[in-house]
Amino acid sequence: MQAGKQQSDPWLVTAAVVLVVLGLLNLLSTGMTSYAVRHAVLAAVGLGAMWATSRLRSSGFRRVGWVLFAVSVVLLAAVPLIGVATKGAQRWLDFGVFTLQPSELAKLALVLVPAAILARGYTLGRFGAVLAVAAVPVGLVALQPDLSTAVVLVATVMLMLILARVPLLPMLPLFALGIASLPLAVLFLRPYQLERIHVFLSNNADPQGSGWAAWQADIAIGSGGWWGLGREPQYGLRAEYLPESEHDLSFASIVYGWGLVAGLAVVVAVVIIVWRSALAARTARTREAALVAAGVGGLFGIHAAVSIAQSLSLMPHTGMPIPLFSYGGTAAIVGFVEIGLVLAVRRDGVTRPLWATETRRRRLPRGVSAGAVALTASLVAMSGFAWHLQSDQGAEFRTTSDQQMMRCIRLPAERGRILDRGGAPLAVNVPEYTVAVVARMFAESDAAVRGELAALLGITPDELSDNLRSGDGELQVVLGRVGSEQARHIVEAHLPWVLVYPTGRRQYPQGAALASTLGYVGIADPQDMALWPTLELGSRVGKAGLEKQYDALLRGTDGKQCVYVDPSGHPVGTGERVDPIQGHDLWLHLDLGLQQLATDALTEAVRTSGGDLGAAIVMDARTGAVLTLASVPGYDNNVYGPPVDPVALAAQTEGPGPGRMLNHAAQTAAPPGSTFKIVVASANAESHVLSPDALLAGGASYTYGGHTFANWQPMGPNSLIGAIQWSDNVYFYQLAELLGPERIAATAGELGVGQRSGIDLPGESEGFLGTPENVGSIGGTWYPGSTLLMGIGQGTVSATPVQVARWTSGITTGAMVTPQLAAAYGPGEDFSIPTAAPRPLPFADQLGPVRAGMRASAAAGTAGQLASLPVPAAAKTGTAEDPSAPGGLNAWFSAVVPFDAPEVVVTALVRGGGFGSATSGPVVKKLLERYLAQTRGTAPNR
Repeated sequence: MQAGKQQSDPWLVTAAVVLVVLGLLNLLSTGMTSYAVRHAVLAAVGLGAMWATSRLRSSGFRRVGWVLFAVSVVLLAAVPLIGVATKGAQRWLDFGVFTLQPSELAKLALVLVPAAILARGYTLGRFGAVLAVAAVPVGLVALQPDLSTAVVLVATVMLMLILARVPLLPMLPLFALGIASLPLAVLFLRPYQLERIHVFLSNNADPQGSGWAAWQADIAIGSGGWWGLGREPQYGLRAEYLPESEHDLSFASIVYGWGLVAGLAVVVAVVIIVWRSALAARTARTREAALVAAGVGGLFGIHAAVSIAQSLSLMPHTGMPIPLFSYGGTAAIVGFVEIGLVLAVRRDGVTRPLWATETRRRRLPRGVSAGAVALTASLVAMSGFAWHLQSDQGAEFRTTSDQQMMRCIRLPAERGRILDRGGAPLAVNVPEYTVAVVARMFAESDAAVRGELAALLGITPDELSDNLRSGDGELQVVLGRVGSEQARHIVEAHLPWVLVYPTGRRQYPQGAALASTLGYVGIADPQDMALWPTLELGSRVGKAGLEKQYDALLRGTDGKQCVYVDPSGHPVGTGERVDPIQGHDLWLHLDLGLQQLATDALTEAVRTSGGDLGAAIVMDARTGAVLTLASVPGYDNNVYGPPVDPVALAAQTEGPGPGRMLNHAAQTAAPPGSTFKIVVASANAESHVLSPDALLAGGASYTYGGHTFANWQPMGPNSLIGAIQWSDNVYFYQLAELLGPERIAATAGELGVGQRSGIDLPGESEGFLGTPENVGSIGGTWYPGSTLLMGIGQGTVSATPVQVARWTSGITTGAMVTPQLAAAYGPGEDFSIPTAAPRPLPFADQLGPVRAGMRASAAAGTAGQLASLPVPAAAKTGTAEDPSAPGGLNAWFSAVVPFDAPEVVVTALVRGGGFGSATSGPVVKKLLERYLAQTRGTAPNR
């Protein structure tokens, strides 16, 4: 006898108990309390069975094995007759008080019986006997059909053959047969089994369909972290998303609820069972006992490795439990019996002499140590894989876990107002609110709540019920729109599952007078979603004008009301609520009185002159602050809602007037005509090609290169000042010839010609500034006369009124400003929006003659109508040929006041309006008079 050795194995028993406790912890955390109670009761029964089994002597294993084999075969034969079917397979026998899965008994029988047969060594007959015995339960299980368990039974028999040192040569035909039969196995697989294999082999399985279980297992392990989420209040709902968390995916479930620490505890417990079984096999008194202990350890290890691998999506889902840990009555009791067998082997081996007739090496099962090492290594590697999954994608999976159990209803934020410099409203929100309910939950509320809401809405309870039924499974059902007072009453009623939020419909009190500047609001489209990735579907965003330019300020931050939903999408509780944050008000430099005056004056000028469109800008020449930006014809931006009024939209879209949707001051470029002459004069001031005092021949026309270029009226010789004062074409033909297109273009570039001004409106036109080089690059030809036409703002030059205003102010002040409409934002004018600093012109000190010519024009020249203003002005008129305009002439007028210290620049264009002085001049004069009256208290001259 080997006295002094322990007869029990506390490591083995403790590992088994730890697995049971972890299994109970998993069931309790997932809300399966009844399962947990049953699991505990069965564990208690199993512990008793373990103790009883541990008292066996190894000599009795043979008898137990054959009895167990006979019972399992009888029960397996009864399954097709009276068994309980699940997923198209009959696996269980229902005895009322408990259910039994005979295949679990067969697993243990196929450890004990082959051990008994092969204990006396290998012979071909014994080898055949093992195969014949095994074929019976394997065949019966396959007929259920339960192919996965049949494969496990075959693997158990192969494990026993290897452990029993059966030569590999007789087993080669078995391996070959198994490989050859794999394609045929498809014929016996159930649809759900084929689906599992497809999910494993496919990289693009639908996470909401066939890939659901694998995806949820990844989420569970990836988001569990070291300590799990089981202590969170909503974990019970979170756990519902993991299917078969008590059985097939129990490892993923324990990591989900109690973290990777708990998962590692499962792995360590299994490793202990494997190694203590291997140690028992090494100290066994008989070869049969050694085979039984090694077989039990192999079964535990293989079950755990396969189950954990399928939780990690490293293998197809086979329905493999982890013994003692996964829920299962028969499996739990059989697992404890297996532990009892190992304890019996250890007890028998250490208390009795080894009456062995063969060497210890021959008695020891083949590969027991190597197998234990391999199983341990695989379990450790999979634990590392789980940790890697958490480290690399843990945050992503946690977010997914949060999102899938929550559905949120967007609560739109009220958009900020747009106000003029004095606080007059230009864009406001209609006081209208949407009333909606969380459909299913509200429908389940009591009749009194439904009746109260119906009364508040002014409808009958039956009408309310009809509205709820029309939701067609949507999370929320909109019941209607109400005014602010009615909305207040509904909010104060504090009815559960009722939501009240603004409709977001926008109102523009000034209509067409500011539509092209303010723009409008609409539902976000894919382009908006790409620009603002955080936008929710259905969000309202600025689609044009200032609404679009300052959308981030005006839009505010949407809120949300979230509800928890189960995997079927049914709301089960109220989640997080985030109240919306109203957008900032936007304060403009714009003066509403000036704007209305400009719109009215332009409308009258277009009507009386026969033109087709007009535009005007009033801009602070010192800072770029835009006081007026008028454009006619306009459109009514109120029809865009949202929702859009399709009838009204169609009516105004089909109405007369070109480009109604454009802001012609910033988006319509036209030949600038004689207003460009001050740019050419500035080029001469910068390059000093011709003295300002030099006289150039005048006349009614100028001949160059065989072509005659007309003057607008015959004139005598002029210096630069006189040429600007009377807009002498002939002078500027000659000056352009002397300068050449490159010098003109260089200075024009400094003055912003052919460039966007930077005004805070989307879609600004950059106009065009032609040179021999860029005209040639677009396939055009620069003719000898092109330079002369450039000198009077014709041919290859086009500009917007904003650009003309910029170069007018730039020449008179010596610095270029950036036009800007927005002044400040906030509930009040809390935060200013600074304009860009003026950019000094490098030739500003050379521009005196140019300014003198502009002053002369306003005092007693083509712009002489400004002479009656109470302060001195400087101006330049323009009458540009434009084949696209009605009548072929565009009327331009651009002026600054006061001349000696410019404050404001006013520029007007009437396309097709004829002469600039006659058509656009009165518009500019009216605006200057209003400005001076407001700033200096002077009365407009009439």
